[in-house]
Parts: sequence; C-alpha cells; structure tokens
Amino acid sequence: MNKTVRDLVAKFGKLPVPVDQVADDADLYAAGLTSFASVQLMLGIEEAFDIEFPDNLLNRKSFASISAIVKTVDLIQDSRKVA
Repeated sequence: MNKTVRDLVAKFGKLPVPVDQVADDADLYAAGLTSFASVQLMLGIEEAFDIEFPDNLLNRKSFASISAIVKTVDLIQDSRKVA
C-alpha cells in the first residue's frame, strides 16, 4: 500500500520535490502539500482504494505524512471489515 500511496502523492500532491526523496514520516505540508492538493489527493485515494473518508478523518493529521495516510487508509479499510 505504501507504493500506491506514494504514487498518489506524486500524482495529486504537486510537491516541489520528488516523492521518492520524501521520507515516509516527513511532513508533507512542510514539503509543499497545499490544502487544494490535499483535497485532490484525498479524492485520488478514495478512488484508488474504493473508500470514503469519514468526517472525523478529514483533517490535516490524516494527510500529514505518507505513513499517516497509510495508517488512515488502513483504519478506514479495517472499519469496513467490521461493518
């Protein structure tokens, strides 16, 4: 999943640095992720993983890093398995 998230960040994040130079735990906002790009990234993630972000996860923390995105997607997918 990490590779898929990295590919999505590269496609939708519009970072001024190559995604392969961004550590998994690096702050994506400090790396140049804008609010607009984070919305585009969220939509790309929803489509790629066939999920929908619940309101409580629509926050800066969920998109703060590649690791945070992977963790958030895992959480959403796990909650779907329970439901």
